[in-house]
Amino acid sequence: VISTLTDELNILNSHRPPRYHMISSERWQYYGLCWVSVLSCLLLACSYVGSLYVWRSDLPRDHPAVIKRRFTSVLIVSSLSPLFVWAWREFTGVRTGPSLLALMGLRFEGLIPAIMLPLLLTMVLFLGPLMQLAMDCPWSFMDGIRVAFDPWFWMLCFSDMRWLRNQVVAPLTEELVFRACMLPMLVPCAGPSAAIFTCPLFFGVAHFHHVIELLRFRQGTLSGIFLSAVFQFSYTAVFGAYTAFIFIRTGHLMGPVLCHSFCNYMGFPAISTALEHPHRITVLSSYLLGVLLFLLFLFPFTDPSYYGLPTPVCTLTSSPSSLCLS
Repeated sequence: VISTLTDELNILNSHRPPRYHMISSERWQYYGLCWVSVLSCLLLACSYVGSLYVWRSDLPRDHPAVIKRRFTSVLIVSSLSPLFVWAWREFTGVRTGPSLLALMGLRFEGLIPAIMLPLLLTMVLFLGPLMQLAMDCPWSFMDGIRVAFDPWFWMLCFSDMRWLRNQVVAPLTEELVFRACMLPMLVPCAGPSAAIFTCPLFFGVAHFHHVIELLRFRQGTLSGIFLSAVFQFSYTAVFGAYTAFIFIRTGHLMGPVLCHSFCNYMGFPAISTALEHPHRITVLSSYLLGVLLFLLFLFPFTDPSYYGLPTPVCTLTSSPSSLCLS
């Protein structure tokens, strides 16, 4: 009997795939998922940037006619970008509990905190520039309130193509494509933490197309254009990591869009001007205080418990991450 059982066990083991083959298969499956995710993000980024150049024109990028044409192509690509996520999910077979729209941050749960808290956190970071702007502004506080509630002021803003691009279209389409669509594809492969630093690389590289226009219209020296491109890549990559962090922590698209719009309005902090300001001590103290308060409130203001636990994109990771926890 023992001999018979031993023979049968040997037969079964001979038909069972070796363990290293099973590990190798799982490893190839993991690497395959990562390659598909990265290539999908790269294709999406190229589609977004490429849509800006389907129109041939000798006019600069800030010309209203150029802006209107680019609005058309960018809005088309952005509206089709969820199809990239759907195709990625179907091709890879990744199971997603939440709906596709929820994964992309389009949901109602926790919407009010998602609108208010990330924007407030970003304003805290810009406390120094805001203080500097308030000191240099000739308007009183009540003048600002009256302008903010003046419908004619907003009509003028929305009729200005550059304002509409910088404050509405660019923040909405870029955050939809580079955060809401890319992060759900990167998180299952890289995890939330690595995805936060991987996703901005596509965002930073996508802004290199400005170099083409600077060279085309000879707006500066070659070295100056190169340094400008490096600086812009670094700045957009850091900002992209910040909005990716907000997206993963809150699970909402609206927070990154509003923060993006606010940062476009403020621009890069004018630190050199702050050093020469008549009230230099006050302004520089505001800069320092803003950074300290930002670091202090970064995790409390983005606590996932305010936005519904777990956030949809966090359900795509196989191992728990501290970024997804309250």
